[in-house]
Amino acid sequence: MLYISIKIILTALIVVGVSELAKRYTTFAALLAALPLTSILAMIWLYIDTKDSERIADLSVGIFWLVLPTLCFFLILPWLLKLQINFWVSMLISCIIMILFYSAYAVLGKKMGLPL
Repeated sequence: MLYISIKIILTALIVVGVSELAKRYTTFAALLAALPLTSILAMIWLYIDTKDSERIADLSVGIFWLVLPTLCFFLILPWLLKLQINFWVSMLISCIIMILFYSAYAVLGKKMGLPL
């Protein structure tokens, strides 16, 4: 239980730290957010829990292929916000489009033999 609590607290501190840093230094916060911190932490926790390098390798490859459809979110959201669309509406539209893109990507990826 203590181990899980440490994982939760450390992960939450990183997310809160990035959002607080963004209040003053958006570029630096964006740099930290762009780092695959969540992926790195997930791989560390998975390795500590399982000591299975093959699982880590599979996770890494899966993350690579699934990052690609996520990028559309980071293009659509700022575009909608620059059009003066409400933040929550922009977030919802961006998430819906990202989910649609994921779905199309999964279908296409399976046809292409990608490990999705």
